[in-house]
Amino acid sequence: MPHTVLLAEDDRAIRHALERALTLEGYRVTAVADGVEALAQAHTAPPDVLVLDVMMPGIDGLQVCRVLRAEGDRTPILMLTALVETQDRIAGLDAGADDYVVKPFDVEEVFARLRALLRRTGQGEIVDVPKQAPLEPEPERSLEAAGLRMDPQARRAWRGGRELELTRTEFELLELLVRNAGIVLDHATIYDRIWGYDFGPGSKNLAVYVGYLRRKLDQPGAPPLIHTVRGVGYVLRED
Repeated sequence: MPHTVLLAEDDRAIRHALERALTLEGYRVTAVADGVEALAQAHTAPPDVLVLDVMMPGIDGLQVCRVLRAEGDRTPILMLTALVETQDRIAGLDAGADDYVVKPFDVEEVFARLRALLRRTGQGEIVDVPKQAPLEPEPERSLEAAGLRMDPQARRAWRGGRELELTRTEFELLELLVRNAGIVLDHATIYDRIWGYDFGPGSKNLAVYVGYLRRKLDQPGAPPLIHTVRGVGYVLRED
């Protein structure tokens, strides 16, 4: 079965072009022109992934995202935005989006980000179920480093006694850093492990997520945990 995409974009030319490109790529696409239609479609026929334009009349993409997340809907959401400032991107992450593409975009980048989102939610490929299921591995114990504790099974994390409220991408990024505490991870490695695709040196995607994660980790009187190694990448350590 092809993956289903709900596309909400008020610009008719972009909507039709992207709908056609996604269809040719093998997706089953439902395209709508505003946020009201997007919410109606999401409730009627939940898709595998949503692609939402940020700036739409009436209910915009951020509001659609907030409503779905408030309802407990965890469907992956890719935002399309012409807003390039860091604060604008953070607003999208605050709303619950999983990733974003800045306009004007290359359609191949949209495909790559959709594939990465679907892989992270276990929908990237269809596999045959074996006739005899293998024994399930023992649940992984909690991870601890630099005063952080993470439960990968429950997808919960704490700094000291304070629980952190993390999105899916934030949790995966923090888990990668905790598992490699004290080791400098370069940008390409992080992009490959978290997004499944290296978006190149011009992308600010990783920097935005690191900045957003720092805001949730840092606390008054405590040392910062995520350090930037200029020209290389990031490392988790408690100085």
